[in-house]
Amino acid sequence: MINRRLFDHYGIDTHKDLRIKSRCARPYDTVLIDKQGSCYACECTAWLPQSIGNLQIKSLAEIVGSDMHRHLQGSIADGTYRYCNNRQCTYIKKNIFKQAAGGIRHLRLAIDDSCNLRCPSCRKKLIFHKEGSAHRLGIRLADRINEWLYDHDGPIQVHIGSDGDPFASHVYRHFMEQTPERDNIKYSILTNGLMFKEFHTRVPYVMQNLNELGVSIDGASKETYEKLRLGGRWDKINENLESIADAKRKHGFKFILYFVVQKDNHHEMDDMLALGERYGADRVNFSLIEDWGVLPDFESKLPPLEDRGFKEMLERCGRSELGNTWVYS
Repeated sequence: MINRRLFDHYGIDTHKDLRIKSRCARPYDTVLIDKQGSCYACECTAWLPQSIGNLQIKSLAEIVGSDMHRHLQGSIADGTYRYCNNRQCTYIKKNIFKQAAGGIRHLRLAIDDSCNLRCPSCRKKLIFHKEGSAHRLGIRLADRINEWLYDHDGPIQVHIGSDGDPFASHVYRHFMEQTPERDNIKYSILTNGLMFKEFHTRVPYVMQNLNELGVSIDGASKETYEKLRLGGRWDKINENLESIADAKRKHGFKFILYFVVQKDNHHEMDDMLALGERYGADRVNFSLIEDWGVLPDFESKLPPLEDRGFKEMLERCGRSELGNTWVYS
């Protein structure tokens, strides 16, 4: 059943017809799973907020291809995109669509929000589950996902780290330690990097099949980094970046640095490129700070978007070999 209240919350008109001729691949090849076990046929719940099933109630095999899943796919096939948030979806706004390859190819895990940092732009308090109901549910979800992966024969990429930190989270550690050793499964990890050196050797199979490792830093100096990454230490992140560079040389994965541009760090964008070059990053992604509802004075945290000097720096970073600007805007 379509959750009308949810669509009203996001301001999505479910009677619209966008008349899009291209078919977005995500409702066909992507499943995102949140910390309650709800599954979505998109990489962002705000873009297509209707759940296609819950992993606490049904297996992933039952959810994929369910009536609701096919119903949402039908809204893409007929070109209406009536359940999609066309005001927020980057792909609709930029008219960027890829062709579906057939079957689920991307599994995006958001099953635990535990993190060893308390970044002001992300959360108001430290969230860390190593016991209790949230931890137990996360472990159950991880096990059910691994059960599905054991039976899945096609190529698939598992994306870990859209909510908590994969190396700090006990749930994600458990998932990676128990994941099936099969060559059809590849991994993409987004982390703050502070526990990489300590933990990555415990999941050798994940490292061998790692396609991409992203590290969010948001600062290219001790002062800025420790101000924006509360709980992090500049010496420790550099130590871990060196370990990541070594692991990249060994395993050959793509290494990306992420930098959320805001008032307190925009002056270090050039320095961030230099840091990326120093540690052998393949790319440095600059994205504009977003309002996640945790900053009461969000507007004051924006960089000087109309400042001439800032625009020149943004253009310069975008032209560099490593820089990729406004990734999510």
